[in-house]
Amino acid sequence: MQNPNITILTTEILSDNWYTLNKVTYSIEKKDGTKETQSREAYDRGNGAVILLYNKMAGTVILTRQFRLPTFINGNTTGMLIEACAGLLDNDHPEECIKRETEEETGYKISTVEKVFEAYMSPGSVTEILHFFTAEYSAEMKIADGGGLEEEGEHIEVLELPFEQALSMVDTGEIMDAKTIMLLQHLRIKGIL
Repeated sequence: MQNPNITILTTEILSDNWYTLNKVTYSIEKKDGTKETQSREAYDRGNGAVILLYNKMAGTVILTRQFRLPTFINGNTTGMLIEACAGLLDNDHPEECIKRETEEETGYKISTVEKVFEAYMSPGSVTEILHFFTAEYSAEMKIADGGGLEEEGEHIEVLELPFEQALSMVDTGEIMDAKTIMLLQHLRIKGIL
């Protein structure tokens, strides 16, 4: 359902180098009935999916570590970020996307995933909706080393950590990725681990 109080007036592409940065000018009708024109920039990188693999018997989770330039620019001295496996949908169904990304990044081949929720991660500037999943894993599911795709410039380290250690790493600031924190807390709140 469209909001009748919002009218898009113009959309100007500012950059389409990596993804698309648009300047959108729109009219918004305020509560008093007057209209106001505003302009905002919105970054469209497509939608994505994220998954947290967990092993109930071992009490462990699978995370990844990789260089993230925006964090480096904003104070992360190494630029390395520990996070749950994730990727862009690239026109795939979220469930198919996350199964593919799991195998590429972690080396685990999973067949069953549980969708837990969807969320906008930075709604003030980014259009992306992220689909959140969890899945149980076992050692037998490890079919490759993982590490991501070389042609996509991915250099991913796969981490298997005790769940309690991962939670402590949130407290110490070693894990600062929002999607990862959300999924770790989800497992805790639901009593899964």
